[in-house]
Amino acid sequence: MFRFFAIFLVIQAVLFGIEMLNPVQAAVVQPWTGLLAKASAGIVHVIDPSVISYGRVLQSAKTGFGVSIEAGCNGVEAMIVLLAAIMAFPSSFKAKLWGLGLGFLAVQSVNLLRIVSLFFLGQWNYKVFEFAHLYMWQALIMLDVLVVWLLWMRYVAKHDPKPAVTNAAAAA
Repeated sequence: MFRFFAIFLVIQAVLFGIEMLNPVQAAVVQPWTGLLAKASAGIVHVIDPSVISYGRVLQSAKTGFGVSIEAGCNGVEAMIVLLAAIMAFPSSFKAKLWGLGLGFLAVQSVNLLRIVSLFFLGQWNYKVFEFAHLYMWQALIMLDVLVVWLLWMRYVAKHDPKPAVTNAAAAA
């Protein structure tokens, strides 16, 4: 257990440090955030054709209300936590890749739902928007990460061959 937590914390520290570097922000995080704004606009456009996106902003051309997808709202941090948890858990590299791929889809799907819902909530009631943004969705995104990791870990425990570390510990 100690080994897992130590690896988990080290991976998070390294990845959060890398994420904060200006070249990484410019080459990865900002383009990803812009892509999220465009994807969110595509979803919202089905209901509200007046929606526009530019950069990391999703805005209604009718009402002028907009949301800006900032750091912490683009799913990058949630994926770092999930990646650290999956990489720290003893399993095969194939199982880790599978978990990261499905986890990425799950986290980003929930994040798109988050952005779209906040866009509509903000136009309807700003106080509800603030509550949902600051409390409800923060918790739900991290709950999504936890559930994905727990489901992956359960699957790995049943289907992935036991790693060498576990076999060595069992023999001792």
